[in-house]
Amino acid sequence: MDGILNAIYATWNQILYAVSNIRLFDILDILIIAYIIYKTIGFLRESRAGQLVKGLIILFVVYIIANWWNLATIQWTLSKVMNSILLAAVVIFQPELRKILENVGKTKFARDMFSDDRQSVLSECIDKIGKAAGFMSEKKIGALIVFERTTQLGEIIHTGTVIDAAASVSIVNNIFFPKSPLHDGAMIVREGRICAAGCILPLTQSENINSSLGTRHRAAIGMSENSDAVVLVVSEETGIISIVEGGKITRNYNSVTAIAELQRLLITDEEKEKSGTLVSLFKAINPFKKDKERKDD
Repeated sequence: MDGILNAIYATWNQILYAVSNIRLFDILDILIIAYIIYKTIGFLRESRAGQLVKGLIILFVVYIIANWWNLATIQWTLSKVMNSILLAAVVIFQPELRKILENVGKTKFARDMFSDDRQSVLSECIDKIGKAAGFMSEKKIGALIVFERTTQLGEIIHTGTVIDAAASVSIVNNIFFPKSPLHDGAMIVREGRICAAGCILPLTQSENINSSLGTRHRAAIGMSENSDAVVLVVSEETGIISIVEGGKITRNYNSVTAIAELQRLLITDEEKEKSGTLVSLFKAINPFKKDKERKDD
């Protein structure tokens, strides 16, 4: 009994010592590892990799039992397997590992690190959608396309059908082709990809709207009032291309001018805003600015 109490007392002292000497970076280290383990377990539960992990665990248990009971043949066989288990895991989990790396690459942190690639994808997407808008304008095919910016449009996306495809002229035209299943709703563009289509947008409540504007234009204005999204509209009646931002609508674009305006709103202005924020931050923390102010005094 005394031995058990002494063991408990020694363990408790070790815990107290570890807690008293813990640093902020140790807490951060633990949280990061805990998050990685949590996401890994979640991923394994949602994929067939979970079954493979269970199989490896069973092999490991059998290996321990074989060592315990001195089952020489099983022990020798499993020892050879265990020696190559890391290489085997890479081969077995190759699709899952690829999916994990792809998901990491889609995070906001990764996108910010490779902003040039993001701009290139978005620029190409705008070009394809602008050309499709020009075609639909000529044929008087109605279209409603929302470009997501910082305001997340998850609730809007859930009202439609998720597509998650690279933008192309043919895909956009097929989505809005008359009598197609998704032609009546809005298409959502996220990070230079067609995220969803057939989505329902909130209508504007403003009464100062031109009576000639139909439901598509009212939905576009309502979307821009409820978020910082940029919306492109093609009128089914007139074929006029319009762009809406911040509740304001500008009209009579063609394919070329629409692409230029979208590039300005979604890429050029965004980069200027980021640069302005960085400059302001640098000025706020610039130590030379304080020295200059002291000299002026």
